[in-house]
Amino acid sequence: MKALVIDGPWITAILKGDKPWEMRKKNCNIRGQIALIRKGSSQVVGTANVVDSIPQLAINAPTMPQPNSNHRILPARQLQAFVDGSRTPWVLANARTLRRRCTMSIHPAQWSR
Repeated sequence: MKALVIDGPWITAILKGDKPWEMRKKNCNIRGQIALIRKGSSQVVGTANVVDSIPQLAINAPTMPQPNSNHRILPARQLQAFVDGSRTPWVLANARTLRRRCTMSIHPAQWSR
């Protein structure tokens, strides 16, 4: 199974169903179930289905920052996140927390196999 490493507050929001987009720098061609790993650990804390990858969002400085319930980037951080390259939404669905966590060997910045 492929796995995705996600930082603290974002992985919690995804697992609660409050954040359907994970913002990344590149498009995702993977579809189907993936493991979710909390950044800084090798613990798989949940799973989700990657159902789509939307083309990069345009930076429109005059209208930013805008609240967005899909990506949940705070308005004060949004423009910088987009400038840094986190403009490509990976659409996640059916996220769920695992009752029993497991450890997965991962290589930073890569999909785990």
